[in-house]
Amino acid sequence: MDLLMDLLMEQRMNQTSDYGTLYIVATPIGNLKDFTFRAVEVLEAVDIIAAEDTRHSKKLLQHYGISTACMAVHEHNEQTAIVSILARLSKGQDIALISDAGTPLISDPGYALVKAARASNFKIVPIPGPNAAITALCAAGMPTDRFCFQGFLPAKLNARQQALSLLEAETRTMIFYETPHRVQAAVADMLQIFGADRNLVVARELTKLHESIYSDNLGNLVDWISADSNRSRGEFVLLLEGSCIAVDEDEVEQLRVLKVLLEELPVKKAASLGAKITGAKKNRLYQCALEIQSKT
Repeated sequence: MDLLMDLLMEQRMNQTSDYGTLYIVATPIGNLKDFTFRAVEVLEAVDIIAAEDTRHSKKLLQHYGISTACMAVHEHNEQTAIVSILARLSKGQDIALISDAGTPLISDPGYALVKAARASNFKIVPIPGPNAAITALCAAGMPTDRFCFQGFLPAKLNARQQALSLLEAETRTMIFYETPHRVQAAVADMLQIFGADRNLVVARELTKLHESIYSDNLGNLVDWISADSNRSRGEFVLLLEGSCIAVDEDEVEQLRVLKVLLEELPVKKAASLGAKITGAKKNRLYQCALEIQSKT
């Protein structure tokens, strides 16, 4: 990969011909009408479309009468596809990158390609459009001035709970993507870690026929989801209310270190070593460690 990029850079220094442009094109997240005129024009004009799943994208392209050829770029072939795309760009071909739905790179493949294209000084043009996280946030009724996108939570129980535990002191609105077969477990873990009173918005099947946006506290939402199997179907965006308790950044780091140590050490040793690492008082960390263990 590095050799190819060096060769491309050398070519660009020695030639005067124009090079291609890489367009990052957002596509609808459900409703096919949520597509911009500019996006259609770009997909019609480029030499080739790099799609996450060419079969999935075929429906959208046919709907708008776009006949541009496609190539597959997904997590399993991304590295080899990058070589092909960079070579095409060096020959003056314009390429559009699209994902199965929404804005490319957001919990989807494409980061490595964009990084490589930028390193080779190719022109990159973003074509904005739908994004599930922002769409859900606009309708959630939660603070929008400060928020953080967390993507998909880990699939395994311990890793998921650890990831959530690190967010206990987060004061911003938190946005997660979740799959239908894990959404109940994810909400149950949130209840365990954040408590029954923390509010959550469950946005399901956004812009689609069965779109629903439901909000309640975590104590009620676990039972609400399990009461009807239809409530666990579709694509999910979960928006979790931030903590209302402002926590000192040093304390956040101390708790993070303590939780990591508790995975391998007894309470007393974890508190002692944590105090040496962070400079916190050993007795306070010991009490915190006991509280953490009582929740597990």
